[in-house]
Amino acid sequence: MAELAALWIVRHGESTANVAASTAESTGAELIDLTHRDADVPLSATGEQQARATARWLAGLPAQRRPDVAVVSPYLRAGRTAELALAGTGIPASVDERLRDRELGILDGLTGHGVTRRFPDEAARRRRLGKFYYRPPGGESWTDVALRLRTLLGDLRRDHQGRRVLLFGHDALVFLLRYLVEGLTEAELTGLTREHLIANCSVTGWSADAAGRLTLDTFNDVTHLHAQGAPPTTEDEVHAEPV
Repeated sequence: MAELAALWIVRHGESTANVAASTAESTGAELIDLTHRDADVPLSATGEQQARATARWLAGLPAQRRPDVAVVSPYLRAGRTAELALAGTGIPASVDERLRDRELGILDGLTGHGVTRRFPDEAARRRRLGKFYYRPPGGESWTDVALRLRTLLGDLRRDHQGRRVLLFGHDALVFLLRYLVEGLTEAELTGLTREHLIANCSVTGWSADAAGRLTLDTFNDVTHLHAQGAPPTTEDEVHAEPV
């Protein structure tokens, strides 16, 4: 299948629930103090600052490197990040539900400690099956998310052959795009998740090589945030998993 000329994914800016999740984990709480459903979580003030710094990164790209089109998660925190980052660029954007965050079902809104305390059997099952294949009741496994991303990539390659595509999404999607685009193994993917936390408004990107294959250019890069004085953050999403 024909490839894209370039592909990027930007994780959304820091959200209010990212802050709440970090606070809950650090204090040993079982529940994260959430005031919105996952799809409606807004950016924090820091997240908006990060998104505006991302806009300045986009504005500074040479014309031959700028994205031709953007595709955005339907979740508010990603949509607001895209709105601020794309302002004034003229880059057309569309929403695709396949870029939504991973759904955790009955575990959503719990810290890792909360899962272990309230659902010990699920914590044990997750340890037995591993991060990649574990599916919480009512939620998704990483393989489920990979499946929807695989179909999205197929559509992007068909509809935007030879073009540069920018995605706005969530931390798990960054890891899974590396898995899909680069053909990583389960062990390589889980190794990445142990070694890295995906920063808010970080940029991960690939470009086509001489043979037309997408190769990794940058991973989890926050250079643009430092350059614009926006503080990088690496908080969890609005849920936490048992370890």
